[in-house]
Amino acid sequence: MSGPSAERPLVIGLAGGTGSGKTTVAHALVETAGPGRAVLLPQDAYYRAQRDVPAEVRARTNYDEPGAFDHDLLVAHVDALRAGRSIERPVYDFERDDRAAETTHVPSAAVIIVEGILVLHDVALRTRLSLKVFVDAPADERFIRRLERDVRERGRSAQSVIEQYRRTVKPMHDLFVEPSKAHADIILPEGGENHVALEVLRAFVVAHLDGARVGLLGRTA
Repeated sequence: MSGPSAERPLVIGLAGGTGSGKTTVAHALVETAGPGRAVLLPQDAYYRAQRDVPAEVRARTNYDEPGAFDHDLLVAHVDALRAGRSIERPVYDFERDDRAAETTHVPSAAVIIVEGILVLHDVALRTRLSLKVFVDAPADERFIRRLERDVRERGRSAQSVIEQYRRTVKPMHDLFVEPSKAHADIILPEGGENHVALEVLRAFVVAHLDGARVGLLGRTA
């Protein structure tokens, strides 16, 4: 598990099924890095805009297949952050099923974390990743977490979440998400509940940041 040079950001890709614990792991790594030292790019923010699509059609968008994402924009933003430039990250409005008008300003940082169900599916994105992690969890636990999240945070009814899971989430997981596990450097069972594995990832981040500090001191000495 060798990292990049101290002069270049560490880019970590966190993939895995819906509700597997990716976001929990991502926030733990951001916290480990400390203020201003890590940024998080959720793949969910890069769903394609649907302004010209009728509302009833938007409501049935398949959010779990590769074509739902603007991969080119996500890759361009990762490249910009790796080069030390800031970006304007899109925001997706899940209640309207469309990209919001506002954006979020994201500065570059020593650690860049890209998190989402298909982060390891896209070849162009995979080539930008210093470390590829697949966060795994049992299917029933993932479904329960998805149900709770979408009702609480995305304004969905329980019935609509169940219908979407049957119609697209489960089939797309089997077709696209699960096979991308083969590209992972590390498979992390139980997500953020796997404290031993999470500590290994935390240590990897700290080692990179310590290397970056040493490199900076060496250039200014």
